[in-house]
Amino acid sequence: MSVEQDFGIGARIRYYRERRGLSQKAMAELVGKSENWAYKVEKGVLPIDRLSVLIDLARVLNVRDLTDLTGGVLTGAVSGPQTEHECVPAIRRVLSLPSSLLSSGIGEVPVEEYQAAVQDAWRVYETQTKDRYADIGGRLPNLLRQGYAAVRDADGEEQERQAVGLLISVYGMAQVWLRRVGEPMQARVAADRGVALAEQIADPALLAAATWNLACVLTASGDVADSVALARETIASCRPGEDASAEYLSAYGALHLSAAVAAVRDHQGPVAWDLYHGAARVAARLGQDRNDWHTSFGPTNVAMHAVHLRAEEGDTVEALRVADGVEDNPELPLERRTRYLIEVMNCNRIQRDDFATVYMLKRITSQSPEEVGFSPLVREAVADLLKREKPMWRQDLREVAQHIGMTA
Repeated sequence: MSVEQDFGIGARIRYYRERRGLSQKAMAELVGKSENWAYKVEKGVLPIDRLSVLIDLARVLNVRDLTDLTGGVLTGAVSGPQTEHECVPAIRRVLSLPSSLLSSGIGEVPVEEYQAAVQDAWRVYETQTKDRYADIGGRLPNLLRQGYAAVRDADGEEQERQAVGLLISVYGMAQVWLRRVGEPMQARVAADRGVALAEQIADPALLAAATWNLACVLTASGDVADSVALARETIASCRPGEDASAEYLSAYGALHLSAAVAAVRDHQGPVAWDLYHGAARVAARLGQDRNDWHTSFGPTNVAMHAVHLRAEEGDTVEALRVADGVEDNPELPLERRTRYLIEVMNCNRIQRDDFATVYMLKRITSQSPEEVGFSPLVREAVADLLKREKPMWRQDLREVAQHIGMTA
């Protein structure tokens, strides 16, 4: 390969794109992204933080090994079919069945028992630092089937709403899990089913929560304009009243944040900040950090999104200034806190503040020892720093590199 080893992933993607004779727009469309996304990736402004996207790009660009695309940050042949997580086939089979058949053969499921099972699954997903993907992936098929049985066995409207809410929550867990393991199409199916359930009940709080899940899937898959439109229409149609519950406010506020992220990625900066300020008003009304619907919504998550929006706009200096004022809340779910720290780490890296970057890498590794090795953004940062080690932080960097399987 003739690309210099010191080239970053963005420069390598541009090299192979031009070698294939593709425009940024054509390449982006082939991986389900926007032209603006491709531009930002090649400029190094927007990181690729999912392995599935790197694999898709490698296939489009006729790159046979991830080593060529990442400079050794990630390795592995990609010419054959993508290896899927071992739990995906069972989940896919459940998602392919008509909803009316999912409770078939399932015995009586009291709502209280189902609630306990769902809460335990979320506890594992949000707090367990090792083997949680295999654990949750193994649970999801039964949780989905049992959810429909719980709805079937509900005694009265209130129990039915409770069972449907729990099932929507499980579909939310499914869409997040599926996106993380590189199954965006199945994630979309799960999110769509959640919205359909909410529409059947005609409950605005449930609809806001289910729509938030779907908007997250659309944004992750690059359909940012559709995500903004969906979220804004739902926001307009389900505005909570003065007596709205905390869970209603959480879903409504989270929908604003999801739309803000999609809007800034769609080059709708003023719209993004308008939505952000709407979320801030809802968070002030809520008055505390909560995790209703597993949205992590509250003042801290709103503050984290201010950092994210600035970083998306390419203003990493301002993003880091804002990050200095964000309080750490250990009560927030592990995944949310980890994604935020990775973003702050990357802002420091873009600013070439190596000491701060290594400090953040150590903190991320300590907090999330399982996930850190699967983040292409983390691995690219480590590979970059290993090329210019300094005595002050060499040992800390090498400890992180060893943890994620990279040698100095």
